[in-house]
Amino acid sequence: MGLLHSVRVVIVENDDLNATLLQLQLEREGLQVVGVADTVQSALGMIDELRPQLAFLDFCLADNEDSTPVAEVLVGRGIPFLVATGMEAGRLPAIFDAGVKLAKPYTGSDLRGALSRVLQP
Repeated sequence: MGLLHSVRVVIVENDDLNATLLQLQLEREGLQVVGVADTVQSALGMIDELRPQLAFLDFCLADNEDSTPVAEVLVGRGIPFLVATGMEAGRLPAIFDAGVKLAKPYTGSDLRGALSRVLQP
């Protein structure tokens, strides 16, 4: 998939198994995972330091955090993102309308489609 080749991505996911599986899926699609963050604070640090071209966010994080502050920074910097959630997409804060929403559970095909949509020129 030429569109995805070597795109630098940060994953924001607090579940280690889910983060590892997602990293494998993204790398199989040709993306370069440059970091995995499990908190809002670590995600914001990675965005500053690693300058990703794309972010993949889980909405609900540990310790009653959610990825809203991360989405706000991404929008402010013009970095596209996907957000995965098990809740109804309409219940997400409005800032997530700027990204591509992916309903959990999703298939590899769903992920490929979402990646294509989020990275369309």
